[in-house]
Amino acid sequence: MTQHADAAVGGTEQVRRARFAIASVFTVHGAVTGSFATRVPWIQDHAGVSAGQLGLALAFPAIGASVAMPLAGRISHRFGARTALRGLLALWTLALVLPALAPNLPALCAALFVYGATAGMSDVAMNALGVEVENRLDKSIMSGLHGMWSVGALTGSAAGTVAAHLGTDARLHHSVAALMLTVLGLAACRNVLDPRRGPDEEPPPRFTLPPRSALVIGAVGFCAVFAEGASLDWSAVYLRDVLDGSDGLAAASTTAFALMMAVARIAGDRIVDRFGAVRTVRTGGVLATAGGLLVVTAPAPAAAMCGFGLLGLGVAVVVPLAFAAAGRGGPNPSQAIAGVATITYTSGLIAPSAIGSLAEATSLVVSFGVVTVLAFGLVLGAGVLRAGDRRAASASAGGAAAAKSPARG
Repeated sequence: MTQHADAAVGGTEQVRRARFAIASVFTVHGAVTGSFATRVPWIQDHAGVSAGQLGLALAFPAIGASVAMPLAGRISHRFGARTALRGLLALWTLALVLPALAPNLPALCAALFVYGATAGMSDVAMNALGVEVENRLDKSIMSGLHGMWSVGALTGSAAGTVAAHLGTDARLHHSVAALMLTVLGLAACRNVLDPRRGPDEEPPPRFTLPPRSALVIGAVGFCAVFAEGASLDWSAVYLRDVLDGSDGLAAASTTAFALMMAVARIAGDRIVDRFGAVRTVRTGGVLATAGGLLVVTAPAPAAAMCGFGLLGLGVAVVVPLAFAAAGRGGPNPSQAIAGVATITYTSGLIAPSAIGSLAEATSLVVSFGVVTVLAFGLVLGAGVLRAGDRRAASASAGGAAAAKSPARG
């Protein structure tokens, strides 16, 4: 009995260490994104590209991610989950250096394609292991993990802001950041879980269409990421151009939106554990819809900022829960997560340009009316996350067990 108890305690401790390890991986992943985003103006000047050419180049990370993400499951199967994550995360952190080295548009597009491909594959690998830890702990952690990604992104962007303020060459800044983040990432990967597959399990195909369940779940994620991308990229412009807000107030609205998302994700796990994924997303959809309505009807910047805050609060936990649902919805979690991730990356790619095109044809108010309609889609579509709802699954299992057990008098 003592040996069994010791083994159980050891297993629990291993999973706890794995939780902190995978949270560190998410933080490192986010820090790369934050580090890159702050130096885009420097990269544009160094490559000598116009605003339109930069817009074209910035589409390549999403293209690279969409092409490469289906490979993540096969790589994990071939090398093992821990080794695969270690290698893919190192490739991602080191890829941070590439865009700053690009001397022209073709080189920049190629660098950003590699940057996005490594980002997408490491994203799939770390989310699959996050779902594995969540399953073993039997409580929600995916929202908190994505919250740590946001913390990493904010930390990376803060460091990048300081570097830009000091006039540091982005090649030097990104080389130092890449080296530090690679070391931190490799250290974190030492304690992530390394689930073993059965000897007879077939490797996933190199490229395949995502399962139908992933497409349905991905549609919900699409709505959330579209609202997120639109708000992050256009909230400042909305306050300045539609409501005549100052530049400082407009910039503050974007920061406030990002902070609301980070806080909501970190706090989201307790809410999910109490109310379940479906009710949490449905309530979030209501908040996001109310926020969108407040934005399009706002008479002053302060009201619009509150609306953007509600949008961030409402959509914050949707993508983590979509990944969790995909990871539990079939026999191949990496493949399903890759399918959902591809859809959400596509949404993030098209949202800023779609909002701009619609605003040019009509107005920004109409554009955010569309965002509001998509936010309401979360209310209607939340039920598709039921397959990944641990709370509902536990209740169902408990009911089945009670039905099968003999009556006790």
